[in-house]
This record gives sequence, C-alpha cells and structure tokens, in this order.
Amino acid sequence: MRTYLLRRLILIIPTLFVATLIIFFLLRFIPGDVIDQMVGEHGAVTGMDRAAVETALGLNRPIHVQYWDWITGIVRGDLGDSLWKQIPVTREVFQRWPVTLELGIMAIIMALLIALPIGIFSAVRQDSAGDYVGRSFAIMCLAVPGFWLGTMVMVFPAKYLGWSPAVILIKFPDDPVGNLVQFAVPAALMGLHMSGTTMRMTRSMMLEVLRQDYIRTAWSKGLRERVVVMRHALKNALIPVITIIGFMMPVLIGGAVIMEQIFALPGVGRLMVDAINQRDYPIVSGVMLFAASWVMIINLLVDLTYAWLDPRIHYR
Repeated sequence: MRTYLLRRLILIIPTLFVATLIIFFLLRFIPGDVIDQMVGEHGAVTGMDRAAVETALGLNRPIHVQYWDWITGIVRGDLGDSLWKQIPVTREVFQRWPVTLELGIMAIIMALLIALPIGIFSAVRQDSAGDYVGRSFAIMCLAVPGFWLGTMVMVFPAKYLGWSPAVILIKFPDDPVGNLVQFAVPAALMGLHMSGTTMRMTRSMMLEVLRQDYIRTAWSKGLRERVVVMRHALKNALIPVITIIGFMMPVLIGGAVIMEQIFALPGVGRLMVDAINQRDYPIVSGVMLFAASWVMIINLLVDLTYAWLDPRIHYR
C-alpha cells in the first residue's frame, strides 16, 4: 500500500508537467490579445503604446522564457501576478476556492442523496412501476441542461413570485443559515444533473450484485431485506459508483463555472471566466493548474477507497 501510494504521488509530477505545457501554450492560441484590451480602453492602439505595455508586463520576452519563469515560479509556490490587478494569482485563487469547494461538496451530497436511494430502490424493485419512474427520472436528469434550469430558477420565481436568490455572497461565519440557503439552489441544480449517471450506475451494479451466490445465501438464511441490501449488497456495488464520482470532478468544476455566473457567486469558476474575457493569462493558467491538481488528488483518493470497500483489492 505504501509503495503504491508513493508511486502514484511520484507519477503526479510528470503529469502536472505535461499539464503545464498544454495550459500555457494553448492559452496563447486564444483569439484576441490582452494588450489590445488594455490599451483599447483608452482609445486607439499605437505601436508605441503596445510596446510600452508589453515591456511593463514582460510579454515582449520569448514565449519559452515566459514559460520557464512561470514553471520555476510554480516550484516555489508562486503562480505569478494578475496582468490586470497586479495581485498574486495564488492569493486570488485561495480566496475564491472556498466558495467553489462549498458549492461542489453540497452538489455531490445532493447528487448522492438523490441517486443512491432511487438507484437502490429501482434495483430491488426491478421492472416495477417505481423502477420505471426512477429510470425515467434519471434520463430526465441527464437530458435537461443545468444552465437552462439555473436560468429558469432566476427568471420565473422573480417574475411570478417576487423572489430571487441573493446576488451578494453571504459568508458562513456571518450567517450560517443564510449561507446554506444561498448555496442550496445552485448546488441542487448541479446535483440533479450529476445524479442521473450515478443513479443508473447504482441500479446496474446493484442488479449485478443481487444475483451473486452470496446474496442468495443471505436470502436463504432468512435475513431481512434491509440487511441483505444495505449490509451485503450495497458496499460491493459502490465500487463503480465511487469511480463515477471521481470522474465527476472535472464536470463539477465546469458546472461551477456556469452556476457561479448565473447566481453571481464569487468562486474560482467565475474568476476564470472573467480572466478569459480579459485574456489574463496568469489567472487562467493558475486556475486550470489548480483544478488539474485537485482532480488528480481526488482520483488518487478514489483509487485508495477501493481497498476499503472491497478487502480483496490489494495495492502493491
């Protein structure tokens, strides 16, 4: 186990290096230029103005030199400074990350609260009316886009009920209840969309496990249905479900971008959208690298969870 963990941690280093190459150089292919936007705010762009801004921001250096400075800064824990605000990217990301993290955790909790009970019920009551309703609900969750639901929640309640979600962040230490209420709606919409895949996977794996010999033995012993399903079947059926949850992390970050824009939440997703519009390369690069690192860590934790769920799995 210790050797496997050490090997996986070491493999993260070259993976992150490749990620830095992709992030840094692909950003330079985005149409538009930060210099044009900066100087264009004050009128026409002249050659002298452009050269002066490029020199001040260090963008006149060769691109490989800029990359080397960025990568050596990452080793020191420095993601650079914003081109517009001239503040450290690391500080900006860590100030906004708690908002995205809270939104993501609540979305995952709501997705599991929706998906697991319905998936288990559909498997235990296979081909019943409840099973068909649950399967149809899962397909609906997959089919309905989250950004459309978010827009409808913002528009229709405000128009017909005179209610709209708060557009100013309510911090948890100031008002815990108000904070949870503010995050509940976008988290529920994200969780609803994420629950479709988890629901279907839970049902499929539960059906497979319920047909195993040891489950038949448990039934023949006269154990109650709740004991057979929850204690003997569910734990083994959760292994692929945990994998699906790990795969949801990139989707979760992408969904946070949309929901943070719709509900005006000052998280990392909204920060990245604003930085892309401004062509603020250091912030976009820092956010994407931070997200890539987070996804790798989550995937490692998911792999380590397998051994806890299934004692037959051993890591070498």
